[in-house]
Amino acid sequence: MTFLSLLQSITPSMPDSVPDVKAEIGMLKSLPVDELINAVVSGLVKLAINLAIAILVFYVGRFIINKLHRMLMGIFVRRSVDRSLGTFLLSLVRMLLYFILMVTVIGILGIETSSFIAIFASAGVAIGMALSGTLQNFAGGVLILLLKPYRVGDYIETQGYAGTVSEIQIFHTIINTYDNKSLIIPNGGLSTGSITNWNREDYRRVDWTVGISYGDSVDAAREALLNIIRSDKRVVVKYVEDARKQRAEKCAAASAQAGDAPQPERKRGFLGRIFHGKARKAVEWKDAAADDSILRHIAKVDRSPSVVVNELAGSSVNLKARAWVHRDDYWEVFYDINERIYKELPAAGVSFPFPQMDVHINP
Repeated sequence: MTFLSLLQSITPSMPDSVPDVKAEIGMLKSLPVDELINAVVSGLVKLAINLAIAILVFYVGRFIINKLHRMLMGIFVRRSVDRSLGTFLLSLVRMLLYFILMVTVIGILGIETSSFIAIFASAGVAIGMALSGTLQNFAGGVLILLLKPYRVGDYIETQGYAGTVSEIQIFHTIINTYDNKSLIIPNGGLSTGSITNWNREDYRRVDWTVGISYGDSVDAAREALLNIIRSDKRVVVKYVEDARKQRAEKCAAASAQAGDAPQPERKRGFLGRIFHGKARKAVEWKDAAADDSILRHIAKVDRSPSVVVNELAGSSVNLKARAWVHRDDYWEVFYDINERIYKELPAAGVSFPFPQMDVHINP
């Protein structure tokens, strides 16, 4: 209850035009003391009632907001929503609900809310113009969290940088290089630029280029290389195995090692069981259909190791050896096979050439 509203309650016959404060004060002086006291008391009582209602609405609204916050958090945990995306959505919903609650409380107190909304809108426009680059990174962070071109733990290459993603924040992404340097890259460029994600697929192809001397047997070199590659158990022999089975085995082994006990399913009501069951079946059907289509595509492609003649270079015949391995074993297999090729290939009668030049002198 403001002073002007108190005056309007005392003099209800006043027009809606801009009030004259001096005239209203003069009218108050001309009123009898009893009537003036009654008007002031009634105005204060009305103000106290509105204040009590506003406080009650604030605490009830805060209780409801906290309940909704915990309910959404539980839904995100049960649905395995990405942690960065869940934190961002919870913060955004919480801020929006508190803004609505504050506008409601201000309206109950009798303060005009349209002016506050206009002030917030103009301030938002001014802040948006001043922070246009930052807002671009904000929008990029939202797109990354929603579309998930990469996740925490993926090894990516972008904008001339490469490393493992350690954090995905709303304005920037932090990646760690192999020498443990932290690179902070704005999300604006990441959301619009090209990104190479080395961890998106379960299996990758490893290539080796081996140069042999002219005159050496290509068949002997091919057989020796295939024996070296096939003897490594980490190399795919024919077809890529079921990735779902491997992931399930790894999760079971990790749970057994950590001593995790299965948690009992939380009891749900009748409607909760119906909707939860339908959603779970839909997700399981979608995942199964996607995995089956991938496996059918993989089953048609032969992933066994191969060795071909890649180039007839100036000083060597370059052979290209190829094999498929799981992404977690890529670098270990690459370095181990490199060392074995250097140690074991000469035993098969194959020599490694080096750049040379023949000079002929005419007498």
